[in-house]
Amino acid sequence: MKAIVQDTYGSTTVLELRDIPKPTPEENEVLLRVRAAGVDAGVWHLMTGLPYLLRLGYGVRRPKHAVRGREVAGSVEAVGSNVTRFQPGDEVFGTCEGSFAQYAVARVDRLSLKPAATTFQQAAALPISGGTALQAVRDSAKVQAGQRVLVIGAAGGVGTYAVQLAKAFGAHVTGVCSTKKLELVQSIGADEVIDYTRDELKGQYDAILDIAGNRPLRQLRRLLTAKGTLVIIGGENGGKWLGGTERLLRAALLSPFIGQRLLGMISSERAKDFDTLANLVEKGEITPVIDSAYPLAEAAQAIDYVQAAKSRGKVTITI
Repeated sequence: MKAIVQDTYGSTTVLELRDIPKPTPEENEVLLRVRAAGVDAGVWHLMTGLPYLLRLGYGVRRPKHAVRGREVAGSVEAVGSNVTRFQPGDEVFGTCEGSFAQYAVARVDRLSLKPAATTFQQAAALPISGGTALQAVRDSAKVQAGQRVLVIGAAGGVGTYAVQLAKAFGAHVTGVCSTKKLELVQSIGADEVIDYTRDELKGQYDAILDIAGNRPLRQLRRLLTAKGTLVIIGGENGGKWLGGTERLLRAALLSPFIGQRLLGMISSERAKDFDTLANLVEKGEITPVIDSAYPLAEAAQAIDYVQAAKSRGKVTITI
């Protein structure tokens, strides 16, 4: 089968399209024929091995998993001996190691049935970005009806879901993005939009979701109500060793001594959240926003495009 493989950490120049053996599922896994894969920010970090702290779990000198890609949508080809939830022919989505390939194996507890109304590209855009937004809005910020919510980075993969989910929970949502993306953020339901290239952030919010940002905590705290919640989701420009975790640590140290809640967030990948996302899609409460789809051979270009923060919503790979 064909797959996007890397032998060492580095930029997209280390990626190669190769023929490799088809994987075999273990007892609690399924073999997927991959139809589409999502390109999330984590793909770049796993490819480069940055920040260095990440390598403790994914390989110190070289990647433990040579095939890139984690968000996946496809059809079940075969199931392991202990698998009862799925059967061959089922259309599913979720996460795995190595979705930039014609076939991949995935754990049963990381998969859900694909919403019937979605394409494979839309389904592949759901699990990591949608799951992160769901956990941020529902579990960390605990958004409730009538609250005012500020989403910084509202036009990105996680941000487009966060805006829609906060609206589904009954909040008044303000989205922050660049000039070229204002119309998109309005179209997915934001009550107000702020162009960060021209306008100053103002107002008081019950919850702020700061996605892949680098604004100082003091600036964000001024925008929070006295008992408001700040959720920091990822972060860039934090250095090669700790990356965005430096700001997360400062928030965690400060939070116990003030009335506001300052939370860093690391999302989990779990089938029950994917089930929730599928249900919300079926109800029409959220819709995956797809910027573009690249063929497998152009996975490197897709990663560079996402890393340059040019995309509106999600980028996918079509297998």
